[in-house]
Amino acid sequence: MATPRFDGVELFLQIVESGSLTEAAERLNLTRSAVGKGLARLEARLGTCLLQRSTRRQRLTEDGQAYHEHCLRALAELEAAESVLESGRQQPRGRLRASLPLAFGHHYAAPALWGLMDLYPQLEIEISFSDRLTDLVQEGFDVAVRIGPLPDTDRLSARRLGEQSVGLAASPAYLQRVGPIDCIDDLAGHRGIAYRCNTSFRAGVASMLMLDDLQAVADAAIAGVGLAWLPSWLIAHYVLRGQLEAVLPNHRAQPAPIHVIWPTAAHMPAKVRCAIDALVAGTPSCLAGS
Repeated sequence: MATPRFDGVELFLQIVESGSLTEAAERLNLTRSAVGKGLARLEARLGTCLLQRSTRRQRLTEDGQAYHEHCLRALAELEAAESVLESGRQQPRGRLRASLPLAFGHHYAAPALWGLMDLYPQLEIEISFSDRLTDLVQEGFDVAVRIGPLPDTDRLSARRLGEQSVGLAASPAYLQRVGPIDCIDDLAGHRGIAYRCNTSFRAGVASMLMLDDLQAVADAAIAGVGLAWLPSWLIAHYVLRGQLEAVLPNHRAQPAPIHVIWPTAAHMPAKVRCAIDALVAGTPSCLAGS
């Protein structure tokens, strides 16, 4: 299949405007490698070198300068044409398909998204709750929330929402029954409750209850079954209600990043942009850092 004739033009303009491949990659929500490969494809298609680059600086070649000037003029014409077409289509509309992790989705992400329906009556929202790693492009999702490291792929763009730390919690009744827990050694003899299998937690307790649903872990802890290994935001939710207490709050796992991701495209649909903004606004400030 032939390469689209104007593929790479926007990328080239961003590199020139930002002054480096690294800065252009950040602006475009791409990896630096993807930006470098895109520029190389454009230069190969044009049959000329557009930029001379070193570790310290970059500058346009003579051909690059001429191409840059023509691209800017062409872009100005395209933007004028699109402004005419967009004048009657500014509101997000159509179906927005989102993939959200179960517990975080129910507590924070989903309420942020369905609140958009009051603002944009022509917007339909379809939400899938799952802790599996969905393939956005293959399965047709517009946005997703991911907790943990992101794959290095040119097909997806991402925006960081915050980070999730994980710690111990138990019900007040359980702690009253078993007595104070002041150090790691005090975990011996207790029953642990964890999402799937947390091996670091398992090493410190006498027995384990392993569940494949994070909310079920919290429910078991509230019922007094044992000590639960839970995200700090979920612990805080139930601490406010008097149903859980944090245990050894300084003993936490390495924080995991939380991102909203979406398929990379030259132009972001209005429905995707408003969804990203809503998820950013709907993420609690306590997740901004650990």
